[in-house]
This record gives sequence, structure tokens and C-alpha cells, in this order.
Amino acid sequence: MAHAPHGHHGHEGAHPGRHDHHGHDHTDIDWAVMAPLLEAQAELFAPLYGKVMAWLGEKAPEPGLVVDAGSGPGVISCLFAEAFPGARVVAVDGSEPLLERARARAARLGLADRLGTLAGELPGVLDELEYPTDLLWAGNSLHHLGDQRAALAAFAERLAPGGTLALLEGGLPARFLPRDLGIGRPGLQARLDVVLEDWFARMRAELPGSVAETEDWSALLASAGLKPSGTRSFLLDLPAPVSDPARAYVAAELNRLRESLENGIDDEDRATLDRLLDPEDEASVHRRSDLFVLKAYTVHTGVRTG
Repeated sequence: MAHAPHGHHGHEGAHPGRHDHHGHDHTDIDWAVMAPLLEAQAELFAPLYGKVMAWLGEKAPEPGLVVDAGSGPGVISCLFAEAFPGARVVAVDGSEPLLERARARAARLGLADRLGTLAGELPGVLDELEYPTDLLWAGNSLHHLGDQRAALAAFAERLAPGGTLALLEGGLPARFLPRDLGIGRPGLQARLDVVLEDWFARMRAELPGSVAETEDWSALLASAGLKPSGTRSFLLDLPAPVSDPARAYVAAELNRLRESLENGIDDEDRATLDRLLDPEDEASVHRRSDLFVLKAYTVHTGVRTG
């Protein structure tokens, strides 16, 4: 399942402001447009993922098989292949065009012999895996599945004895801008967070077979028959002045928010977003010297003991 830029990993109805990649109804998405944004975001977050993988390496040393459940265009799948040179990695996604990009990336990086792909919708498509997995990564993909408890149970069933499920969910909303921007009313991003939470709740409620769940991820891992083995948050901290790729990421994120949250923001904030997105405006994210990226992701792990 791919994911729309960002947030929580995003797509389709992906969190317009919470991602990294994975949804499920791929019919109305122009992947030719979306895929480069997904790739650019994952590449920008590579330092954070490097820290995640070092931590996972302590919990699942030398895995033979790593499955990226909701891989999108495969940036993170390839990072897993590099982090675990003895592993075979399978990128799983509902979008074949994104998996094509994953295969192309693996070929460019000399990883084609160790990266495979599997197209289909989570969690059912995991039944097609030939072997149980030592490490299953679900990066912001679970919240795009209606029945998260049932999906976790399905994920757990695909683990080898002693295998680890790593679930990226939660964390903190991204911050790009100071509280007082010098334009509009101070506190823009905090107000956008409120609108996003409402959007996210509606997205969850509208998923097929949606079941409301208290987001106690360790308890949910335990309900899937796993032994919770750790929770840790990881920070991406890109202080001002940021690189051109970081500026492009922020512009893409704010543009998605501007489009997705059209009905939830007032005229003044809409006008502020328009100025922030106008490359000709000195106050825009394309030109400001105070732009930064600060984002926390939280990863929860559980082990199959039986």
C-alpha cells in the first residue's frame, strides 16, 4: 500500500499531513505524480530510518527475510537491504507502479538480487509469502486498514518463531515554521493539526470494515499474540537553513494540506498558506531563512515467542 507524502507515510486517503506511505484504494491516484514525492520524502527521512534500523538490528540481528508491508516506491525497502546485507527483502504494496519503481531503485543500487516485490492488498496478500519472516516492518500502513486488530493478528501469523513485528505509528506532527511567521495569525501549524486530526478520524471511519480501536499499540501487539519488546521515538531534526530537498518537501506537504483541508481552515489561514506556497513571495517557504523540519516517529515492536 503506498503512502501519500507524508505524514503518516500518506497516500490515497493517506494522511495528508501525517507520512510516509500506504493506503488502499489506489484507483484515483496519479502515481506518476505521487511517486517522486513519496521517494523524495523517504530519502529526506533516511537519517531517521538509519537510526530506526540500527535499533531494530539489536532486536532482530541478522534477519534472513525482511518484509516491508506497505512499501510504496521502495526507498525504505532498499534501506533495509543495505542495513541488513544478509537479508532478502520483500516490498509489499497494493500499487504495481510503485513496486516497479522499487525494483528499478534496487537495480540502481545493486540490490536487485536481494529485493523482491509482492503486489496486493494488506493484510491478505501476505499469505502469498513463501516463507515466514524474521522482521516485518509496517511503516504507517496499519492505520489505512479498517480492522487494525485483525490486521496485526495477520501480520503476526507471518512471523517466524522469534520474529519481530515493527510498527511505525504515532509520534508527533511535523513542524516547519516558527509560531509567529510574520504573516497571518500566529500558531498556523497548531491549528492545522486540529483540522488534520478531524480529517484523520473521518478517514479511519470511512475505511471498509472500520473498527474503532484505542491506540495502545503495545496492548494491540499483545492481543495479536506477540510479546511487546520495546517502544522508541526517533527524531528528524533539520535546522534552518534547510537544503533544497527539504524546502521542496515542506512545499509539497503544505500544498497537500492546502488542498486536502480546504473546508477546515478559515480565510485568513488559507491566505497565509497561499503566500507560503507562492515562490514569488519573500515570505514563502521557497525563500524563508527560518524554515526547518522537526518530526518524531514512534516505533513499537513485538516478538513472536511461540
